[in-house]
Amino acid sequence: MLSQFVTNDRHQRNKHFLGELFDFPEGLMAVGRLDENSEGLLLLTTDGNLSHSLNASKKIEKEYVAQVDGAVTDAAIEQLRRGVEITVNGEAYTTIKCKSRRLNETPYLRDTTQKIRDDRHGPTSWLSITLKEGKFRQVRKMTSAVGFPTLRLARVRIGNYTIDSLTGKTVRELQDQELRSIIF
Repeated sequence: MLSQFVTNDRHQRNKHFLGELFDFPEGLMAVGRLDENSEGLLLLTTDGNLSHSLNASKKIEKEYVAQVDGAVTDAAIEQLRRGVEITVNGEAYTTIKCKSRRLNETPYLRDTTQKIRDDRHGPTSWLSITLKEGKFRQVRKMTSAVGFPTLRLARVRIGNYTIDSLTGKTVRELQDQELRSIIF
């Protein structure tokens, strides 16, 4: 499902959009988008100032779990923690320090229709990467930069709010107090 509500692009007519899930209010926007091949938690708001402040904040953590190609090394995890050079808008950019760790067990994610190769074709590893920034396709670029391309990616937490309480394609309205607990 794409992080937009509708499209007039004839090349995307066979894709699924957020507008299929719910009768959303006018002026709703996604806070931090997910690319077409990513999944997970997405906040939506009609408050443009809130959306901008959440996207621009270097204080709010966004946690992702990533299945990567290969048996990830301690050195690669340390590189991710320190920051790696990626390309943003065609220019070199060094990511800020982040939390990164190898997961010993496969995280619980709902089944996906996305084709992901399995361990018959070589080992894979699961990582948790927690960022306080959000550049275009950043996690994918970071894991690739350390030699372990991302096969599957899911955002599982924004601030204090986790995806744990939600099932796939669920829309849940947050009360103001809940929203404040996510971001403060």
